[in-house]
Amino acid sequence: MALTPSTMLPLGTPLPLERIADELDAGSTRQVSGAPLDLAALAGRPVLVLFLCAHCPFVKHIEPEITRLAGDHAGGTGPDGLQLIGISSNSTLSHPQDGPEGLRAQAAACHWTFPYLFDADQALARAFQAACTPDPFLFGPDHRLAYRGQLDGTRPGQGEPCDGRDLRAAIAAVLAGDPVNGEQRPSIGCNIKWHPGREPEWWAT
Repeated sequence: MALTPSTMLPLGTPLPLERIADELDAGSTRQVSGAPLDLAALAGRPVLVLFLCAHCPFVKHIEPEITRLAGDHAGGTGPDGLQLIGISSNSTLSHPQDGPEGLRAQAAACHWTFPYLFDADQALARAFQAACTPDPFLFGPDHRLAYRGQLDGTRPGQGEPCDGRDLRAAIAAVLAGDPVNGEQRPSIGCNIKWHPGREPEWWAT
């Protein structure tokens, strides 16, 4: 494991919906659990994309808060319009436990009903410049990036449960139509496990 921060993709970056659609159509990304993802229905709705995986201790630390967050927004497709989407991009060459079966088991154990995607060729991780697990990206109704960074300042092993205060504040601002605080701290977690020899330019060992 390499302790890795978010790349902090520039605020205002557009949500790559077409890339998600293309990868799903090609079968290189597939949905492994949750309610069917209707990309056309996302028009005018805020979207929270979470890069996750099944084995990472940093993800394990935030799992209960993701469950609470999804519940607060009716499973991630609430009447407030917020759509949660989970994506796992880890290479199963090195981490087979992060393949579709492992992700389905994780979602079932956590009672997640939001769409969970397996990004087999890691194209979506590249499209978002995702670097770690967890790595959240919150887009406003205009599908421009409003927040990227940590859920909160807690970390596994510190004895303090995750409450998601940083991400929750950003979500509340987006849903209220207010500006999101631009002072954002990067998420910290395990590095995304890239296919050997196919690490992106922002990856540093």
